[in-house]
Amino acid sequence: MKKIMGIMGLLIAQCSLWMGTVQAQTGTWKAYMAYSEVQQIVKGGNMLYVRASNDLYTYNLTDHSITTYDKVSALSDNYIDHIAWNQQTKKLLIIYQNSDMDLLDQQNNVVNLGSLYLKSMMQEKTVLNYYVNGPYIFLATGFGVVKINTERVEISESAILDQEILDVAISGSNIYAQTSKNTVLTALLSDNLQDPHNWTETTNVPQDVFAKDNSDWEQYYSIVETLLPGGPKYNYFNRMFCDNNKLYTVGGGWRGDLLNFKRPGCVQIYDRQTQDWSIINDLQPATGKSFTDVTGVAYDPENPNHIFISTCGTGLYELLNGELVNNYTYGNSPLTPALSPVEHPRSYMNYVRVDGLIFDDNGKLWLSCSSQYTHKDVLLRLDPKTGEWKIYNSSQLYGSLWGNTNSVFVRLCSSIKDRNGNIWMVNDHWDYPCPIRINPNTEEIVRYDRFINEDGTSYQLNYIRSIAEDLQGNIWIGTDKGLFMYTPEQQADHTLGFTQIKVPRNDGTNYADYLMADVDISCIAIDGANRKWLGTDGSGLYLISADNMEQLQHFTTENSDLLSDYVESLAIDMQSGEVFVGTGQGLCSFNSDATAAAVDLVEDNVYAYPNPVQPGYNGQITVVGLTFDADVKILTTSGKLVAQGRSNGGTFTWDGCDSSGRRVASGIYMVAVAKSNGDKGVVCKIAVVN
Repeated sequence: MKKIMGIMGLLIAQCSLWMGTVQAQTGTWKAYMAYSEVQQIVKGGNMLYVRASNDLYTYNLTDHSITTYDKVSALSDNYIDHIAWNQQTKKLLIIYQNSDMDLLDQQNNVVNLGSLYLKSMMQEKTVLNYYVNGPYIFLATGFGVVKINTERVEISESAILDQEILDVAISGSNIYAQTSKNTVLTALLSDNLQDPHNWTETTNVPQDVFAKDNSDWEQYYSIVETLLPGGPKYNYFNRMFCDNNKLYTVGGGWRGDLLNFKRPGCVQIYDRQTQDWSIINDLQPATGKSFTDVTGVAYDPENPNHIFISTCGTGLYELLNGELVNNYTYGNSPLTPALSPVEHPRSYMNYVRVDGLIFDDNGKLWLSCSSQYTHKDVLLRLDPKTGEWKIYNSSQLYGSLWGNTNSVFVRLCSSIKDRNGNIWMVNDHWDYPCPIRINPNTEEIVRYDRFINEDGTSYQLNYIRSIAEDLQGNIWIGTDKGLFMYTPEQQADHTLGFTQIKVPRNDGTNYADYLMADVDISCIAIDGANRKWLGTDGSGLYLISADNMEQLQHFTTENSDLLSDYVESLAIDMQSGEVFVGTGQGLCSFNSDATAAAVDLVEDNVYAYPNPVQPGYNGQITVVGLTFDADVKILTTSGKLVAQGRSNGGTFTWDGCDSSGRRVASGIYMVAVAKSNGDKGVVCKIAVVN
C-alpha cells in the first residue's frame, strides 16, 4: 500500500506541475463592484463598516485588513441604501434599495431578512431611515414604521400608517415618526404599534430627537478616505468588449428610446493579468466641459495606448498615454451639434453626440454623429495619422417610417467588424431601426431594412439594441421584438431580410416556436463554441446552443448570482471563457465552459484543472487547449471508458463521474483527445483524490 501511495503522490505532483496558473472554477460567478464613493461609516467592535458606491466593505482597525462584500460572495442583494450597527446583538443590518435586508454578524455569517421585500402590498416599501434601540432597529418606510428584532432575526411589528415616514426616533417611552407632510406622529413603545389608532399627531416633540449621530463619520473618515478596496470606480457598464487581454468598458448614459441617465463620464479598463483597473473619468479640467455619458471607446490597433472616447454631448476625445491630445467637437472638426445654434445659442456647442467608434483594417476610425440639426453628416471617418476627416452622406443613411425622406439616422451605434473586414452599425431608434454594412475599401454602404420570420411575416421593429457575428459568419441583431439572423448567403442580397428562426418543439407535434420571440434583447455575445449569450432588458441572461435550436441556460436574479435582470452589455474573454455581464446594478461574470478553439492540438497546451482533484471537490473538471468540436474520452489507466463527449470550442468539462453517474474512485485518469475528423490525438492526465 505504501508503494502504491508513493506512486500516486508522484503522479499528483506531476499533475500539479502541468496545471500551470490557477483558473476559476467553471460554472461560478464573480462580482466586480465599485467601492469608491464613501457614503456611510459605522463602527462595530474593531471593525469599520463602510457603505461606498452603494456597496459594502469592512476595515479592521487591528490588523488593517479590508474585506469586500457582494451578492456573489456573501450578500443577498445589491445596491445598499443604509447600514445600521446594533451594539447589543453585535450585528449589522444591511438595507437594500428594494427593501430586502441582511443581518451580518462578527463571524461574517449572513442571514437574510426578506419578509418586507417579499410582502405583496400596494404601499411604497422603500426604507428611508432607521433608529437603533436595544436589540431593535426601527425603520421609517414609505408606508409606516417597521420594528426589526436583530436578536431573533425577525420583523416584530409593522405599523401601516398609510403615509410616508421620513424618519423615526425614540425618546423616553415614546416613539416619534416624522412624515412627509411635515407632521410628527407618536405612540407609546408599550402599545401595540401595529394598531394605527395608537398613533397620534403631536407638536410636543423633544428637541433634536431626529438629530443623527455622525461621530463615526467625523472620527474615521480621514482613515477611510485613504483606503483602497479595489474594483472599478463606478457601477456603470453600458458597453464593453474584450481585447488585448483587457476588458474595455464605458458607462453609457443615453439610449435610442430617449432615456438619458446622465451618468458620470468613465472609461474603465480591467487588465486580466494584473487584475487592476485603469480609470479615465475626469477630462473636465483639461477642456472646461462636463464629462458625462460616454458612449464608446476604441484603441488604435498600432498603439493600444492611443485611445478614442465618444460621448453624448461633448464630442470625441483623443488620448495618448493617458494624456488628452484632442477634443474634437463643433468648430474644430466636421462634427455637428444636435441642437440648432439659432434656437439654442447658449447650449448647442455642448451637445455634439458621437457614437459607434470602431477601427477598420486600414487603421482608420469610423464613427457616427447623430441627430445633427443639419440632418446630414451622420457617418464620418478619421485618419488618426494625418488628422484627415471624411464625411459620408449616402442615401442609405436616411429614412423614416413616417415618410420623412430628409430624416437622417438618429443613433448609429453598436459597431462591429466582420470576418471580411466590413463594418456593421445599427440605427437604434424608433424612427427607422435598421443595420447598415460599410465596406471600408470600396466605401459602399448598404442598408438592411426588412425583418421577417420563416413564415414570411414582416415585423416593424421599434429598436435594434445590438449586433454580433457568429463563428459561421451569420450576423445577428437583438431587437425589441426578439432575435433575427442574416446568413452569409443572404448578405449578397439586402432585400432578403433578417430572419427570425423557427425552433421545433420536439413534443410529438408539428408545432414550432420562434427563437426568443418578443424578448427585448439588449446585447449579444458569441462564445468559443458558437453559442449565443443574450442579455435582455428585464428578463435576465440567456444562453442559446450553437445550432440555435435549444435554450441551454436562462439566468435571472432569482436562480443565480446575476446582479440584475436588466443586462446592458456583454463581453467574453475567449481564452478563459469568462462571460462579463454589465447590468444596471454593476459588473459580474460567469465562468463558462467554452473557450476559443485551438488551431491545432498541442500536447503542452492541453491540460485540466483543478488538478489534482482534491477530496470534497464536487465542481466541474475542465480540460482546455482543444480544437473545435474535439472528441474527448476519459479513461482509466487500464483503458476502461469512464466518460466521453465533445468540446465546447476549446474546452471540455467533466463532472468527475462515470457514465452511470457514480463518483469515480481515486486514481489517475487519462484524457484522450482527437480532432473532430479523428486526426491527431493527445493525452493529458487527471489525478482524483477522494
